[in-house]
Amino acid sequence: MEITGKTNIYGIIGCPIQHSLSPVFQAYFAQQYDLDVVYVPYHVEEADLKKAIDGLAALGVQGINVTVPYKEAVLPYVQADEDVQCIGAANTLKLVNGSWQASNTDWQGVAAVLAGTGLALKGEQILLFGAGGTARAVLHAAHKQGVSSVAVCNRSPERVKQLIEHAKHHYPSMLCEAIAWQQDAVTTACNKSPMVMNTTSIGLASSDIFPFQISGNGWLMDAVYKPTGQTSFIAAANSSERSMTDGLPMLIAQGAKSFTNWHPQQTPDILDTLTWMERKLKRNATLLLGWEGCK
Repeated sequence: MEITGKTNIYGIIGCPIQHSLSPVFQAYFAQQYDLDVVYVPYHVEEADLKKAIDGLAALGVQGINVTVPYKEAVLPYVQADEDVQCIGAANTLKLVNGSWQASNTDWQGVAAVLAGTGLALKGEQILLFGAGGTARAVLHAAHKQGVSSVAVCNRSPERVKQLIEHAKHHYPSMLCEAIAWQQDAVTTACNKSPMVMNTTSIGLASSDIFPFQISGNGWLMDAVYKPTGQTSFIAAANSSERSMTDGLPMLIAQGAKSFTNWHPQQTPDILDTLTWMERKLKRNATLLLGWEGCK
């Protein structure tokens, strides 16, 4: 594309940022609608976060995605919507009258994948590994889907306690309970949970091995994404009867919601984009029948 003085700039900040796939599919979204925009990855050191946020606004950058480790750290510098205030993290910023308005589309990405699986989760239990910011987005989405209970498994009991207190405050109708970081407890919870989700950092490093075997029926989703789609969490369930997906569909779905936040008249086709990305990465297709015929 030709960049001119009329080209609007969007981007993503994080540390590190070189691995991000967001610039790839955000460019594809813009191409679908023939928009005169560019999407730029910005590596920002922790000590420079406020300067970066202020500087990007001063330069007239129209929108920013926020990734690890700044989804919570940006909150003092933005105007948070209700979802951000509830979840306690933001991943999408929009410049409005010189100030950043913050939203969270991570939970919408989770909700889109849950819908795509075709599972009827109302009144059901899900098993959740992890108790950080992504886990909070999962709880938000699970509550919206009518999930009745969430079993939380995490290495840090203190983090689990904090997540459960958060759930009691924001989602009192949804039971949230801790289970032990042990195989027998995981197996019991797996057999009761049609959806099992990993939001831990296990799998980010190539040497990581997920410590439990995953059993049961239904679906399994890893928030971690790999070019091959084969994460250590998915490897731990290869002998089960579950359908599986890594974090790529969730990543694309939340990115599409960010795009619509910046361009309210445009709704990217998430299934088309997922198929395009999978071909680009030379990986097998993810079967999300609930995405057929929808955007």
